[in-house]
Amino acid sequence: MDMNQYLDMFIEESKEHLQAINANLLLLENDPGNIVHVKEIFRSAHTLKGMSATMGYEDMASLTHEAENVLDLIRNQKLNINSDIMDVIFQSIDLIEGMVIDITEGGDGSADVSMPVKKLRAIVAGDFSAEQEIAVAVAAVEEAPASEEAGQHAEQFDLDDYALMVMKQSKELGHNLVWIKVTLSENCLLKAARSYMVFDQLESMGEVIKTKPSVEDIENERFEQSFEIAYVTMQSIDKVRNTILNISEIQEVTIDPIQIKENVQQVPDVQESAAAAPPQVAQETQQAAVRRPGAGGKTIRVDIDRLDILMNLFSELVIDRGRLEQLAREIGKSELQETVEHMSRISGDLQSIILTMRMVPVEQVFNRFPRMIRDLQKDLNKKVNLEIYGAETELDRTVIDEIGDPLNHLLRNSLDHGIESPADRKKAGKPEEGTIELRAFHSGNHVFIEIKDDGAGINKDKVLKKALERGIVNQATADTMSDKQIHELLFAAGFSTADVISDISGRGVGLDVVKSKIESLGGSVAVDSVRGQGTTFLIQLPLTLSIISAMLVQVQDEKYAVPLSSIIETAVFKKDQIMMAHRQKVIDFRGRVVPLVSLQDIFQVPSNGNQKDDEVAVVIVRKGEKMAGLVVDSFIGQQEIVLKSFGKYLVNVFAISGATILGDGQVALIIDCNALIK
Repeated sequence: MDMNQYLDMFIEESKEHLQAINANLLLLENDPGNIVHVKEIFRSAHTLKGMSATMGYEDMASLTHEAENVLDLIRNQKLNINSDIMDVIFQSIDLIEGMVIDITEGGDGSADVSMPVKKLRAIVAGDFSAEQEIAVAVAAVEEAPASEEAGQHAEQFDLDDYALMVMKQSKELGHNLVWIKVTLSENCLLKAARSYMVFDQLESMGEVIKTKPSVEDIENERFEQSFEIAYVTMQSIDKVRNTILNISEIQEVTIDPIQIKENVQQVPDVQESAAAAPPQVAQETQQAAVRRPGAGGKTIRVDIDRLDILMNLFSELVIDRGRLEQLAREIGKSELQETVEHMSRISGDLQSIILTMRMVPVEQVFNRFPRMIRDLQKDLNKKVNLEIYGAETELDRTVIDEIGDPLNHLLRNSLDHGIESPADRKKAGKPEEGTIELRAFHSGNHVFIEIKDDGAGINKDKVLKKALERGIVNQATADTMSDKQIHELLFAAGFSTADVISDISGRGVGLDVVKSKIESLGGSVAVDSVRGQGTTFLIQLPLTLSIISAMLVQVQDEKYAVPLSSIIETAVFKKDQIMMAHRQKVIDFRGRVVPLVSLQDIFQVPSNGNQKDDEVAVVIVRKGEKMAGLVVDSFIGQQEIVLKSFGKYLVNVFAISGATILGDGQVALIIDCNALIK
């Protein structure tokens, strides 16, 4: 029987079962006596074992079978749970997740499961302990064949205990640990740019553990023609080598496996060594459950590609609807207008249904974080409680697919930089256990996601010092900056306060990456902090990226669309109401001084020669607490528009987020108000 026809179903259901296992394992760890959680885990593991065996994935079936034996003992109250046993089960689940990811990417799902199988069998036999786990891990490392040169590679990077632990556990999960030496061509002029391209490709296939020289030195071209990287990946050495060689001005790539030589004294203490390896990045589900009305609230699975096709077809229908509405107004026949109005109402209802079908709860993303926090707090020797609120809040699937990495970065940042160690918290009069709140909620046409911690807060003096060192601001500017402006420096390109680059909160990558990603989704991110009390990051996102409501405006002979979500109101001012402040035209808008921005000047729109009257049309827009007035020639009206991106040919166009096709066939550019508000 050809099993490929069932592959998509297997992948989707495997992800669902793994998610359920992870969630229930976390509940079980906090409530070891609750057999209900064990039964749920056992049920999912049993189903996963049967599915993988049927599909022919023997390694997965074997490992799941051994985990099932342990769970069976726990379920029948013949085995008491402890932290060491939980860590082994978590490690096994991580390895199974890695196999599913490999299958998703076209692999055969095979992996070396001998180590976790030995541990699980030892638990069943009743002779497992954390000390034995350390001895087994060290023995396995020392017995591995290694050349003298390969053994020296790990030493020359001067890896700390955490990096060694990550690499050791990655090896247990079947990853490749390699030393890479990249040599650039002698005539290479932009060494930093080529290096960035190498790191960008490597990050897409694995994890960079450490570099020589440091990342900062490489970025500032403080090296000769070569640099070295300690790297962890699931990909083959040949694929990694060929990927790097495909980059221009790369002269040579040398790759050797890394063998970690360590003795028992160098292994972290018992509790740390039992910590689970960094969780595999959960892949977003590639199918959506579509709710159909009925007695039982029935659901069916619909491939997301079909929803995308449906959305694209409806987008074309929206464009034609606008054209018909315009023609009906021009022709003026009542029968035609009534028919078009009826069609508009029906298509409006259809639009709501299609957009609702694409909405999925943020729970899909939020569910991966409790496990991540659980592992990281053990690695950092911190105590943290992650509280999640509003996981049922819904967002467009396109947005859901993109927000995982920014949220991951911010949560790691809160845990690494925000939450203090238990000893420091105790000195400050705080509970030893810190709290991170992850909250989502609707407001208007937006969804807000808040990440709040009760940690040390932002050290503004340290931030300002780093900004001055990196030339982001000068001393004169620094002397006049408010606390909020200093906090915003965290989002400056290339800014990082990390003294030591680590895997926890981004290996020296700053929050500018987070900001860029959020803004590319049409959203914004802000930060607020009180020293000693904690920090809050607030992300604002649009409900959907496909069809938006906008105000069409005229600027000379050109038309532009301003998203309604950014507009406070439209107004008309007399020219004598316009004032000057700091060489900037401003208006008094309800007691607030609002700067004016001329769209004709910004976009260099040629004049049509028409005389302007004594009044000025202004669209008042906002970005957080800031406002600006966009000067236009006239208001056309409100309209539903289809957002079309420029693709890869026009990127980073200032103050333009895309384009739309109007009912008369004209193209109107969509204004990015955030870029115009300073």
